[in-house]
Amino acid sequence: MDIDLVYLWVNGNDPKWIAKRQACIGDLSLEDINCKGRYVDNDELKYSLRSLEKYAPWIRNIFIVTDNQVPRWLDTSHPKIKIVDHTEIMPSECLPCFNSVVIEHHLHKIPGLAEHFLYANDDMFFNQPVTPETFFAKDSLPKFRMNWRIFKKWALLFKTKVQGKQLTNYKQTIHNAALLVEQKYGIYYSCKAHHNIDSYLKSSYEHTRHVFDKEISATLCNHIRAENDIQRNIYSYVPLAEKRGHLCYVSQRTSFRLHIDNRKNYDKFLKYNPVFFCMNDSQFANDDDRRYAADFLRQYFPDKSQFEI
Repeated sequence: MDIDLVYLWVNGNDPKWIAKRQACIGDLSLEDINCKGRYVDNDELKYSLRSLEKYAPWIRNIFIVTDNQVPRWLDTSHPKIKIVDHTEIMPSECLPCFNSVVIEHHLHKIPGLAEHFLYANDDMFFNQPVTPETFFAKDSLPKFRMNWRIFKKWALLFKTKVQGKQLTNYKQTIHNAALLVEQKYGIYYSCKAHHNIDSYLKSSYEHTRHVFDKEISATLCNHIRAENDIQRNIYSYVPLAEKRGHLCYVSQRTSFRLHIDNRKNYDKFLKYNPVFFCMNDSQFANDDDRRYAADFLRQYFPDKSQFEI
């Protein structure tokens, strides 16, 4: 089967992009969900492509979804590389968009996208050789990798209703997706995606978007992250509810989320040697952490890929 890979990428260091963002939403950079770590570019995409070349060379096309930007080091003439601007897949009322959750609702509209595709943020990496069977079972249906930490509905209700605490934006948006699926299918999925490279069928993605068109459309003008966002877990939950996918729980030996603000995570990563890993930036990281992460990636993937100028 033909399998494509879709990346989201933004250069949050670009003065023109920063000016456009501030003109649209003001300076919200001090808020946790809109912090520098959500947008800053440390050339992670360059090293992710190096990992792809090394461990998943069978990928057909590489679609890079951007906001009128192109990585300076990228060879856009390479036949596998396809730059997709937001304007190609998103309606004008959604733009400009600084909310990855909203952008993810439009991935199925990428021109020429294969029925079987993978999706990744630019800070996600292959760490071992993988095959199509790593992502799609013998029946050609996707394997949905979920974090084994149970995302229990009752625990969330206890925290919000009894303790009076507010969920983080990330947990709230996952909960929103799970509640919609429960209302439609009678199943509350108490798990969340492993925050790494995921597999999908374009037809299932389109179907899910159609089933919840009203609910999702109500969020598409959220130019920045909002409490009513519907996380892309919904594109895993619906196929699972309709038995058009396979649920697979991960361990840290399968999928590792390295928080760059915690230096101890590097030793744990090397110890577990996972199949996939993510270099997670956040409001807790500072510029020194980012320099350390960039140096680590430069040493870990030292060989220039065919996708670089």
